[in-house]
Amino acid sequence: MHHEPNERTGKDASTDYKARLGLILFFFYGLIYAGFVLINTLDPKLMGRDVLGDLNLAVVYGFGLIILAIVMGLIYHVACTRAEDRLIVPEEIETEEKDNS
Repeated sequence: MHHEPNERTGKDASTDYKARLGLILFFFYGLIYAGFVLINTLDPKLMGRDVLGDLNLAVVYGFGLIILAIVMGLIYHVACTRAEDRLIVPEEIETEEKDNS
């Protein structure tokens, strides 16, 4: 049996936007993560200092990286969904439906 998706797909006009946004977010996160690695490499004792109550910099920075990744994923999702909604061309959908009939 051959299974196909329920939803018809066509050309995605937002591909370039989504790729560019993904790369921007990737490099931004990479810079923040590089800071974490550099601190650990150049001054590991700094990571042991308390910065937020009894939590040291390593814990705060680490949780910050995790939270940043989640927030950036949500930003990417919302931005891409809006771009897809904005760039969809109703005529293309009608043409595809006629071609598939």
